[in-house]
Amino acid sequence: MKYLITGLGNIGAEYDHTRHNVGFDVVDALCKELEGTWKAVSHGEMAEVKFKGRILLLLKPNTYMNLSGKAIRYWLQKEKIEVENSLVILDDLNLDFGKLRLRAKGSDGGHNGLKSIQALLATDAYPRLRVGIGSTFSKGKQVDFVLGKWSIDEGAELPHILEKCCETIKAFVTIGLERAMNVAAK
Repeated sequence: MKYLITGLGNIGAEYDHTRHNVGFDVVDALCKELEGTWKAVSHGEMAEVKFKGRILLLLKPNTYMNLSGKAIRYWLQKEKIEVENSLVILDDLNLDFGKLRLRAKGSDGGHNGLKSIQALLATDAYPRLRVGIGSTFSKGKQVDFVLGKWSIDEGAELPHILEKCCETIKAFVTIGLERAMNVAAK
């Protein structure tokens, strides 16, 4: 069985390890854990890893966040992967820092990456793992917060959060979305 696991983020050194790029950080952590190697491919970087008999295609789109749907649609079609066997990992400022939420479908919640995916897949029914980044910013400072680096305290917690995300992804591909929701919620 083959899965497309996409971490959302923006390319460029100025975006590395920012809150908005937590999706990239998650797939990087999973790639490292499962001993994968990134290579440049059409619309991004990809690593093919295996876990318990499943093939996971890890994707970091190079289309920038607002055009993420282009890369996801391309790879779903190219690899003939059903949308229910894909998972999108993204930041969510509507969730407390470190909280995870795994869902089979839902609104874009104002997230430009999800808007692009929903437009190009013509559905909101695709699995997504939202990683809470919190909302501790002053009025009018949302963009600076989202594109900002983690605080020292957040940075100290991040390895644990990335590990929990990886466990959730591995559960998603082995025991299915419904049961993996329980892993994410713990």
